[in-house]
Amino acid sequence: QAQLVESGGGLVQPGGSLRLSCAASGSIPTRNVMGWYRQVPGKERELVATLASWGTTNYADSVKGRFTISRDNGKNTVILQMNSLKPEDTAVYYCNVRYGVGLSSLLWGQGTQVTVSS
Repeated sequence: QAQLVESGGGLVQPGGSLRLSCAASGSIPTRNVMGWYRQVPGKERELVATLASWGTTNYADSVKGRFTISRDNGKNTVILQMNSLKPEDTAVYYCNVRYGVGLSSLLWGQGTQVTVSS
C-alpha cells in the first residue's frame, strides 16, 4: 500500500532554517507531482510548493525566495528547505503526491508541525 512518511519538523527561531523530508513508498508511478501544503487551525490547507517529476515547480508567493523544493526521483523523495523562517510560517506541513491518469490519484502524509517562535 502506498504511503508518505514525513520528517524534519520542529521549533525554530525567526530567521532560522528547517528541512522537511517526505519519502513515498509503495506503488506510486514515477511520473507524479510531489509537494508540500500547510494548515493552521481554522484555515484551509494551502499550497507551499510542488515539484513534478518532469521538473516543473510551483511556489506560493509567500515563500518564494525563502523556500526551495527538490526531489530525488529514484527514491521518490521530496525535500523542502525552508530558510529565513517567519512566525507566520508556523503550521502543520503536509506532504502530498498526485499520480495516475490525469494526476487524479492523491495521497497525503500524516503532517509534521513547524513552529517559528522566539
